[in-house]
Amino acid sequence: MMNIARYSPLSTTSPLDDVFDNFFQGFLRPVRWEGGQQAAANPIKLDVMDNQNAYLVHAEIPGVKKEDIQVTIDGNQLAISAEINQQYEEKDKNKILRTERYYGKMFRSIVLPQDVDEGGAKAKYNAGVLELTLPKKETSTAKKLTVQ
Repeated sequence: MMNIARYSPLSTTSPLDDVFDNFFQGFLRPVRWEGGQQAAANPIKLDVMDNQNAYLVHAEIPGVKKEDIQVTIDGNQLAISAEINQQYEEKDKNKILRTERYYGKMFRSIVLPQDVDEGGAKAKYNAGVLELTLPKKETSTAKKLTVQ
């Protein structure tokens, strides 16, 4: 005689537990919205241009003070990081109806095709866009040795 058992895909003995857990993990995670746009930090968006003498980098970092931006150059690696502190509050006669805050750090790192001359590098921040001028380092020419 066969026993009939009710199948439950979410039971602790089911091998499908991990599949369902992974599928729904973070599915209903809260999202912050501010003025119709997501307030959570997006990665730093970059435009990198190469002219003959330097790399020109435009990094989009809106809502950040220039004092909170760090740029690091190590050979041909460029790293940009920024501290974010966004606050939004709605008040009605000393009674807070809604408050939204976001604190965090943005970071972006890229590798350039050629080493950068750190001494001649320049940075300017205006209207949420960081403009970097990164002069290329002189490439050393290969020296041919004669074998004696």
